[in-house]
Amino acid sequence: MPIRLSGMASGLDTDAIVKELVSAYQTKTDKYKKAQTKLEWKQDAWKELNAKIYKFYTNTFNRTLSSNYNKKKTVSSDESKASVVAANGSVIGTQTLKINALAKSGYLTGAEIGEGKKELTADSTLKDLGIEGSTNISLTVGDKTETIELDGSMKIRDFLGKLNEKGVVASFDEKNQRFFISSKSSGVANNFEIDSEDTQALEALGLKYSTKDSENVGSKEAHKVTGTDAKIVLNGATFTSETNSFSINGLTITAKAVTDEDTNETLTLSTDTDVDAIYNSIKDFIKEYNELIKEMDTLYNAKSARGYEPLTDDEKDSMSDTEVEKWETKIKDSLLRRDSTLSGVISTMKNAMQKSFTIDGESISLSIFGIGTAGYFDSGENEKGMYHIDGDADDSTSASKTDKLKTMIASDPDKVASFFSQLSKNLYDELGKKMSSTTLSSAFTVYNDKQMKNEYDEYTKTIKKWENYVTEQEEKWYKKFSAMETALAKLQSSTSALSGLLGS
Repeated sequence: MPIRLSGMASGLDTDAIVKELVSAYQTKTDKYKKAQTKLEWKQDAWKELNAKIYKFYTNTFNRTLSSNYNKKKTVSSDESKASVVAANGSVIGTQTLKINALAKSGYLTGAEIGEGKKELTADSTLKDLGIEGSTNISLTVGDKTETIELDGSMKIRDFLGKLNEKGVVASFDEKNQRFFISSKSSGVANNFEIDSEDTQALEALGLKYSTKDSENVGSKEAHKVTGTDAKIVLNGATFTSETNSFSINGLTITAKAVTDEDTNETLTLSTDTDVDAIYNSIKDFIKEYNELIKEMDTLYNAKSARGYEPLTDDEKDSMSDTEVEKWETKIKDSLLRRDSTLSGVISTMKNAMQKSFTIDGESISLSIFGIGTAGYFDSGENEKGMYHIDGDADDSTSASKTDKLKTMIASDPDKVASFFSQLSKNLYDELGKKMSSTTLSSAFTVYNDKQMKNEYDEYTKTIKKWENYVTEQEEKWYKKFSAMETALAKLQSSTSALSGLLGS
């Protein structure tokens, strides 16, 4: 920006005069800037709301699946011996269960090494254990046997690393001076064996053990336990597993303890509809819907901000930060007031929730499950579109009413599943239509984001045009005043010269 030395001859405040002369054009520029700022705020408001609508939309898709309302629960007669989780397709009824054996991992507790003469660490070498030259040991995991080469210079930590690489879990307890080795997983197939023709090397490592499991052995021999499979008998059929978990016909059974064979102890597994889980699933759906519909109604019914427009920098300078924040909040809260696009989304959701579906020849709506909106005078502000579940202890509006929903879930879960999956699908489809891509909006967007972007870009061009025009007008007036100042300066110079001549 050029430096202007104006008013030198005339004594006029040229800057103030020029500013006043172009004020009409500047006001026009500020008008477009304010409109663009307001549009930007509206874009942000829609982006935030659209994200919530899209989240509800995707969650609604999950609720279209009837399995979401077809949950089962299985109870074991003795949870200390077996726990059970039922899949949605589990058969309702009672089953018998015996647990004959638990799965366990193979493990080896090495004998104490070093003969107590020195404190061995992971950095000690095998020579410190008495292994002088080179030798081999074999490690068999399942049906795979591999050879591990040893020599006196090898450190204990390197020996452990080779064991771990070959498929077992190995460690060295420096406090107790023993190796501990175990299978990575339980079961017979994951069992391991350690052997060597060099029995002295095995003894030096404390890894020589009997081929039979032993619990009371001397300090010179290992205690070795062989991995075993779990074995259960469900409804008379025998099943085995490498772990203590069994997946059978929709049931996930976790064996915890062996049943008493002497008394022919038998557990019972009772499967039934999980009323609470289905109820909570529906309750979560209603809650999510209510939160979204209340927010949209609040935005649509917001108080008018007529007379409030975004502030210019000069206007902000004349106000406190608190005043500016209150001013802008007033505008932002009203951005979607009486918005026709928002009204369309609200109507779509409310109409979808009111739809009836024919199931087994009967027309059914939410009201049959004791779910409905409260009366006009019983609803809070912007809560007239919210639904309440009769008997819901968390809802003061309907807590005292008879619980129909749980009764329906317990008595006819198929009808509940059919209705709510259809309701969700219809709601999902209708929202999908609103979120489809058009020339004005992008996919999965309920508002005209493309149109708003174009409008924003047009404002940018218009603002630039008016800013340039203001600059042109300023330059024009400054040139005029500069010419005037030059003429006055010449006149003053001539007058001074004349006065000097006359005075002499």
